[in-house]
Amino acid sequence: MTTRIALIAHDHKKDDIVKLSGEYVDTLRRCDIVATGTTGGRISETHGLKVERMLSGPHGGDLQIGAQLAEGRVDMVIFLRDPMTPQPHEPDINALVRACDVHNIPCATNISTARMILDVLTMRLTQQV
Repeated sequence: MTTRIALIAHDHKKDDIVKLSGEYVDTLRRCDIVATGTTGGRISETHGLKVERMLSGPHGGDLQIGAQLAEGRVDMVIFLRDPMTPQPHEPDINALVRACDVHNIPCATNISTARMILDVLTMRLTQQV
């Protein structure tokens, strides 16, 4: 079964998630990736990864990913949040992170935790070969 990972980033964190995706591109190639609109587009264009793109976060993309998560169709979430900038769709963001907690889905909201999750995923995928 293929791991399905959601990649999301606020505007000031998009460069970080593109860079992070490049560091783990070989691992991510072995996963199904879903992402919010702009983030998914940048990752796909930069690294040639196949990304299922939802709407942008402020237009409901966070909610679309949250719905998939609640249906058991997302295995982990990397959501690089910008804690210093108010977000107009903060309730949607909180709902997605809460859904991760409710459904026991790993959720990284910063680079350090994202690397830890992706390191474990890389090790697990390597052991499957």
